[in-house]
Amino acid sequence: MLSFEQKISYFENSLYKTEENYADSFKEDIILFIAVFTRENDLLNFLNNLNSFEEIENWINKLTSRIVLKFDSESEQINDFIYDYILLG
Repeated sequence: MLSFEQKISYFENSLYKTEENYADSFKEDIILFIAVFTRENDLLNFLNNLNSFEEIENWINKLTSRIVLKFDSESEQINDFIYDYILLG
């Protein structure tokens, strides 16, 4: 079982690792939105629902894919889009 600190660390490191594709370009927006990768940041509580490194990777991939497919920069803010995904999945 992963500790919360391990999950945070892996999540942060995964966001800094990019594959140079369009979806990965939104990882920087996620990093800026989260801002502080510590236990005290309530935005990271969603990690409690993820149990493996693979689930963390899948979460990131789903969010970046949703941004590519559904984000409308003319009618919404990227931070609102990320926040909604964190809360609602």
